[in-house]
Amino acid sequence: MTAHALFWDRIAEKYATDPIRDETSYEEGLARVRHWLRPEMDVLEMGCGTGSTALKLADSVMRYEGTDLSKEMVRIANSKVDGVDKLSFRTAGAEEVTGQWDAVLCFNLLHLVSDPALVTRKVRATLPKGGLFISKTPCLAGKPWFGPLIWGMQVIGKAPKPVHMLSPKKLESILRGAGFEIVETGGYPKKLPNHLIVARAI
Repeated sequence: MTAHALFWDRIAEKYATDPIRDETSYEEGLARVRHWLRPEMDVLEMGCGTGSTALKLADSVMRYEGTDLSKEMVRIANSKVDGVDKLSFRTAGAEEVTGQWDAVLCFNLLHLVSDPALVTRKVRATLPKGGLFISKTPCLAGKPWFGPLIWGMQVIGKAPKPVHMLSPKKLESILRGAGFEIVETGGYPKKLPNHLIVARAI
């Protein structure tokens, strides 16, 4: 097991009970995601955490699978599945993305993977032409003081490794380079920005 997985295993119980800091922005972002989902879709959510977002979105599609690097996160997520037959969770890292999907989702993940461009190319390989990749990513490049703060938290074990200082422009460039066109963007919330991208496979 990697140190990255161990970090998330260790904080899983706390993560599961932490309140959403900006409920309004969270729900606004979910509304935009639902806009693009269809009842006939098979959907994968990478980095599903403890499954809270999956539970809100699963009713919008035919099949919804959540994966996460942390077995403890997945254990908690599975404990929430009660009568939602179309929803399942399993342990897998973002770099292990496989299968064929109509849409792949990832929220608060791309800045934490070892190689965002590699993961994005792997996502593209799981989608047909016209398939959707919907991501929301904290973009920290415009907040340079976050770098030393994050480094200090990593030193004392309070933040994961790596944490990439991405910008909206860089994220969109990565997706275009992997074979996507950008069809919608937005900030939920805008102050970071927490950048939502809806990308279509071309």
